[in-house]
Amino acid sequence: MSDEKITKLKEFRPKSWTETKAHDSWSVFKIMSEIVDGYEELARIGPCVAVFGSARIKENDHCYTMGIELAYLLTKKGFGIITGGGPGAMEAANKGAYIAGGKSVGLNINLPHEQRANPYIDPDKLLDFDYFFTRKLMFMRYSQGYVVLPGGFGTMDELFEAITLIQTHKLVKFPIVMVSKDYWGGLIDWIKDKMLKEGKISEKDLDIFYLVDTVEEAVEVIENFYKEYSLKPNF
Repeated sequence: MSDEKITKLKEFRPKSWTETKAHDSWSVFKIMSEIVDGYEELARIGPCVAVFGSARIKENDHCYTMGIELAYLLTKKGFGIITGGGPGAMEAANKGAYIAGGKSVGLNINLPHEQRANPYIDPDKLLDFDYFFTRKLMFMRYSQGYVVLPGGFGTMDELFEAITLIQTHKLVKFPIVMVSKDYWGGLIDWIKDKMLKEGKISEKDLDIFYLVDTVEEAVEVIENFYKEYSLKPNF
């Protein structure tokens, strides 16, 4: 390893174990604050559907248009829209809710490159988080459905956490809908060909999520789910 890399590692390394533990102890209060603030704010909002997808897509991208249409249709069905608050698919979904005159919620994350909250979030429904895990907790607790547009690692992280929590009965079951067979189909095939065939998951685990091709189909899945189950918050 070069001297330059060693120097960089030392810059990020805590000065002592005692200092690290002290910092961790004080972090608890910041974590508690984010959780309490999130619970208080989101409990007032009511049923929302979370929309996930890539932050990197632009306005001329088909996925951006899908995000607007999806959120617009869901809002007209009486749902609020909750996103990660940033650009790309998140902005598109908040924009669709804004156009439809519905609730538009954003859970923004503070990052080193300063992700800015998009302008289509209701001013009284924008929350900022320093920790990814407290932010994800809010999505899990206050979303009545997940719609997953094409995205990257962050999108997959949120998708698989929701699947895992429902699989292990740690979360009330709600519909998880992946949109675009072309994008997600290969992943689903791998899950069936490897995970299922090798016994890493069971057949019934595949019923936790849906794969569709259009936003209309995604809305229909969520609407049909709540015709059978009463619409209520996950708390």
